[in-house]
Amino acid sequence: MSSYLTFGLWFLTIVGFVVVALVSNRYLGPQPKANNIKLEPFECGATPVQTRNVKAVPIKYYAIAIVFILFDLETVFLFIWALGAQPLSGFLLLTFGFFIALLVLMLAYVWKSRLIEGVTE
Repeated sequence: MSSYLTFGLWFLTIVGFVVVALVSNRYLGPQPKANNIKLEPFECGATPVQTRNVKAVPIKYYAIAIVFILFDLETVFLFIWALGAQPLSGFLLLTFGFFIALLVLMLAYVWKSRLIEGVTE
């Protein structure tokens, strides 16, 4: 059996499982009736007092989220690299150095731009 065929069968199995789960949830799951109480806005169990005084999340928190995702992805890639680097060769050490250099470069940028300090103020 070809590796493409194996991957195709695996992919169709996953998609089929998702479709079966969604369809069975639609028909077998609870179907609550909409009423006035459920359609009211919910805020900590109380009716909202002021609807105009809602502040948006400052943009600096989005930068922190993006930096976190970048560091998280780099860490995941390093774990994948460690699992796949069975016969350690010069090319694998070069890729390891590349990922570590990216991590250090990102950390230096975050440190120099004082991104964390802007949020804690």
